Amino acid sequence: MAAQRRKKTTARRGARRRRSGAPSAVAWFMAGVIIGAGLFGLLFYRGYLPTRPASPAAVAEAPSTADTTLPDEPGGLAGDGGPQYDFFTVLPEMEVVVPEQELSERSSPGATASTGPGAGMYVLQAGSFRRAEDAEQMKARLALLGAVAQVQTVTVDDVTWHRVRIGPVQGARRADEMRRLLVDNGFNPPLVLEAGR
Repeated sequence: MAAQRRKKTTARRGARRRRSGAPSAVAWFMAGVIIGAGLFGLLFYRGYLPTRPASPAAVAEAPSTADTTLPDEPGGLAGDGGPQYDFFTVLPEMEVVVPEQELSERSSPGATASTGPGAGMYVLQAGSFRRAEDAEQMKARLALLGAVAQVQTVTVDDVTWHRVRIGPVQGARRADEMRRLLVDNGFNPPLVLEAGR
């Protein structure tokens, strides 16, 4: 029996040694804090962490260099390499997009009769493509949904575009219903244009 007791005591001593040799939870926590602080310091030193924007007072005090870079004579920057604006020719070709908020206000039940003779006419543009085949494919997909679409070919800046349009639809409520149908079936939200503008 004495031999058995010695073996048990040595086993206990060994267990105590392993237990006392393992790091405690506090030691693991401190090691994590030190490693985290080291990584933070390294990232901060290298400039990978975002910095706060300058305060508005500091920005206001900064001298403006815009006055010193302006040329003395007008049109000095608009020489041969300057940008040329052709908005006088592009703007008449553009359509007016009706804001979604205005469309929902017009289609609300409290609005005046939107399907009456004075109601606006709307055109929904479901897409615009450079290839006529792509436009015809979209027109066919819209026909499967019950929407009658037509392809309109226009040239803007010497580039031919094939627009797929639905309408004209009478009234904002019907235009909104058609737009929601298209969105629910995976089409990008189409442009809603008021015809006659």
